[in-house]
Amino acid sequence: MRKYNRIKAVLADKGKTAKWLAKEVGRDRSTVSRWCTNDMQPPVEVLYRIAELLEVDVCDLLVRNDPAN
Repeated sequence: MRKYNRIKAVLADKGKTAKWLAKEVGRDRSTVSRWCTNDMQPPVEVLYRIAELLEVDVCDLLVRNDPAN
């Protein structure tokens, strides 16, 4: 499965949990869990909110494209 976001990794780096994020963005914990496992992706506006909450650039939440592939 292809990964598109790094939400789980950034949460870990910041010492935050998916439960915390779910509360902050007003979404169900199972939804946030699916974002963290890349089973689904958050809407763009939510991705920007997550970046704001975690104090990172939104690009830090995305997997970079490898131009060699």
